[in-house]
Amino acid sequence: MIVKNLSSTSFDELLNCFLLAFKGYFVPVPTEKSYYENRWKAAKVDFNCSYGMFDNEKLVGFIIHAIDKRNGTLMAFNTGTGVVPEYRGRRIVKAIYEHALWDLRKRGVEKSTLEVITKNDVAIRLYKGIGFVTCKKYKCFRGKIKIGPLVQAEVRERDIQHVDWTSLPNQQLYSWDNQKESILKGNYTFFHVLHNNEPESFFIIDPDQGYLPQFDLLTTDKNGWKRLFCGIKQVAESIKINNVDERLKEKLDNLRLVGLNNVIDQFEMELALTTGNDKTLYQL
Repeated sequence: MIVKNLSSTSFDELLNCFLLAFKGYFVPVPTEKSYYENRWKAAKVDFNCSYGMFDNEKLVGFIIHAIDKRNGTLMAFNTGTGVVPEYRGRRIVKAIYEHALWDLRKRGVEKSTLEVITKNDVAIRLYKGIGFVTCKKYKCFRGKIKIGPLVQAEVRERDIQHVDWTSLPNQQLYSWDNQKESILKGNYTFFHVLHNNEPESFFIIDPDQGYLPQFDLLTTDKNGWKRLFCGIKQVAESIKINNVDERLKEKLDNLRLVGLNNVIDQFEMELALTTGNDKTLYQL
């Protein structure tokens, strides 16, 4: 078996391997090809910096990396790792990472990051063994917004391409797929929620998926949370929210108050990449 990048692997072959590897996962994963085409494009996946384990040209394991400069650092974000069932237990992910980290260093990547479900003890031990350390903990939510009929909100759409991101709070606490660089490549709409004809809060949403990458208050009025969720409900009653940083206690409390369920928790892990020695292509 041999590790090489995925630049010559067809999208269909990679997706078939991905879906097989994630069959029976902790949470159901989407199966539509268009979903992954859009998501990986928005995340800035680079197949030259994504890697697979091949057994006689058959893809049996993979690490898919998005590459981008975030906060001044050139980073590789692992947006998907998997091994097909019949090849598990053969240290394939460790072998792929040995090659991947060597190649990423050669390409000038300064940091590698990933997300892992907190219940996935096997994966967490593996990543720690490679050298990754936990840097954030996130909570993910799903459900229908439940809010009383007396709460009213005025919602106004804004051009997302002209958003002043420096005016939006807690930008440093969002995960890779929820950061502005990914949002601007995706199918998202920006809304202000107005109170007394002034922007009181904002939310960004994919109306087709009901996915909410960012939302927050712009004022200190705690009643603004009710109006914010009322505004969101006008666009999508059922929503999905991934990776709310656990330090945002007020936001988490208000998500629960409107009836959303905390379905899973994740760690963000990171590994600083320093210049390493060249090596030959890793083989098993």
